This record gives sequence, C-alpha cells and structure tokens, in this order.
Amino acid sequence: MNLANHPDTTDLAIAQSQALQAQLIEISPQLSIEHLQTLTDFAAYLLDKASHEATQELSTDPNLLTKLKQAQSTPTSQFKNWRELRSDV
Repeated sequence: MNLANHPDTTDLAIAQSQALQAQLIEISPQLSIEHLQTLTDFAAYLLDKASHEATQELSTDPNLLTKLKQAQSTPTSQFKNWRELRSDV
C-alpha cells in the first residue's frame, strides 16, 4: 500500500514508512539469495493477507452486498458507454 495516498496516514507514519523502506534498501544487498527470497516471499504473503482481510471486511458489509446484488441484476441495456457520457475523458 502506498501510504502517501492513504487518507488515515499521518506525517509520522509516512516518515516511519520511508525510514523502513530506506533500511530495507540498505540491508537487502547484504542478504544471501536464499534470505532475499525469504524476505520477498514474506512480503508477498503480508500483501496477500492484507488483501484477504480487506475482502473479508467488505464481504461482511450488508449494504455493500445489497448494492452488489442490485448491480448484478441490472440489465446491461440500462448501462451506457462512458465515452458517450463524457467525451472529454
């Protein structure tokens, strides 16, 4: 996640994130291939876990589920091409 674009992020959190990223950049060349692979695998695991948690959180929102069901049942004939609506986009 890019913290700079996250609405709940404070300047302190951004500074901490940048410091940790710099630390990773400094440390990573010193790691063996095996340890670098482990670090990469773990980082990918953390991203995947966060994605699953966000999906789980959204799937428990009754309002969102209702809106999704309504959208899925809407006939495609009711949709309009966005290019026809906004030619300046």
